[in-house]
Amino acid sequence: MSDTTAPAQKPEKPTGAAKIGLFGLIGIVVSSCIGSGAFALTGQIAQVASPGAALIAWLIVGVGFLCLALSLKNLADKRPDLDSIFDYATQGFGPFAGFLSGWGYWLSAWLGNVAFATIMMSAIGYFYPPFEAGNTIPCIAIASVILWGITVLVMNGIESASFINAIVMVAKVAALGLFIIFALVMFNAGIFTEDFWGTVYDNMVALGQAGGDAQALGTIPDQIVNCMMIMFWCFIGIEGASVISSRAKSKAEAGQATVIGLIALLVIYIGVSVLPFGYMDYTEIAQLPKPAMIYVFDSMAPGWGGAFITIAMIVSVAGSWLSFTILPAETTQQMADHHLIPAKWGELNKKGAPQFSLIVVGVCTQLFMLTLIFTEDAYNFAFSLCTVAIVVTWALASAFNMKVSFASGQTGQGICGLIATLFLIIGTLLNGWSYLLLTCVGYIPGIFVYVAGRKENKKTIFTPAEKVVMGLVVAAGVLALIMVATGLITF
Repeated sequence: MSDTTAPAQKPEKPTGAAKIGLFGLIGIVVSSCIGSGAFALTGQIAQVASPGAALIAWLIVGVGFLCLALSLKNLADKRPDLDSIFDYATQGFGPFAGFLSGWGYWLSAWLGNVAFATIMMSAIGYFYPPFEAGNTIPCIAIASVILWGITVLVMNGIESASFINAIVMVAKVAALGLFIIFALVMFNAGIFTEDFWGTVYDNMVALGQAGGDAQALGTIPDQIVNCMMIMFWCFIGIEGASVISSRAKSKAEAGQATVIGLIALLVIYIGVSVLPFGYMDYTEIAQLPKPAMIYVFDSMAPGWGGAFITIAMIVSVAGSWLSFTILPAETTQQMADHHLIPAKWGELNKKGAPQFSLIVVGVCTQLFMLTLIFTEDAYNFAFSLCTVAIVVTWALASAFNMKVSFASGQTGQGICGLIATLFLIIGTLLNGWSYLLLTCVGYIPGIFVYVAGRKENKKTIFTPAEKVVMGLVVAAGVLALIMVATGLITF
């Protein structure tokens, strides 16, 4: 049985379907990334790092993701024949690598929706305190209505949903921009530099003067590492334009949107996470209820600030939820086109949307939502799994850029791909193995889907090398289940 890396024939999309322009692509990138993470950053960073360490962490993360964005742009420019981010892995390392990339992206996206659901309900808790936990039965009931409402919206046309997303992007960026302006105007250098490296706070913890449950920040490297997964989560969606590049007016614009979106995101994220440390001591911010930005802005603008940020956060999360419904369904539809999963996943309805894939995403999200009733910190659990899953997709794409760039003599681009790949792998491993092992559990059912798709299309299922990789993934997933059962991994 022969194997090919390109699909024999793709389902036709409606001839009247509108293509997505540069502004819409930037909207996908920015709106996908700016969800709950941007609003939670202020408090999350304050809990693990001093101002100085946070700035160093942003420098490292900024360089790492810039290399990833440039890798995606280079691939969009040099390989416009490739349809989606998982296709980079397929072309570079074979069909099973393409499946691992695409399935990891699929897992990440709908797990992100679970995180959005819990944090949106928590935000509503600002107005209605019983919802503060985010994972009670009433919270899950309301979130379920929103889940299926968004699913129906996307079923009625991905391009129209993308237009709505671009509008939401403007609203959320404007709200965060207002917060940054207030933080700049009220910035006090004395407060910002008072305990720039966290040594004063750590000494207080050591002497028992920082509260009975206070935890030391640790060394500067410790603080930087503790920032990494928080910051990684904020960039999920940076690949959005690449994922839907087949629906873009120009593949080149998809690459441009990725880089433009990244620069905008870095400015916003650094502003909302670091500038508040010049208004209020970071140790005070760390003790505020979640998400801390609401309460910081309530202090900056008494009487209306908290409500304003809460509403902006709800709108922002809704926009990201919309994006993270479009992107996994788009990915599975394209994976079906490339014979990595059964053709059923790629069926399009009259509106050109992959309806079966959307329903599967909705069902998976719904089932995982129900399990959160028993999870102590539902938001952190969901976003951590989401983040690790997508690192697989990112790393394979940057590794492909490294491979093709060095092979073609593009040394600069090759180094860029190498930096991005090492950054993603090392950053994930430094944050611990438990979530990586748990993510492998999600690949186990996916492998059965992959086998079915390959058999359906009479393609080679596994090469000898791919069997080894598959065995390692399954073994890691089984190990994770055993560790959960024995209490070695807890939620």
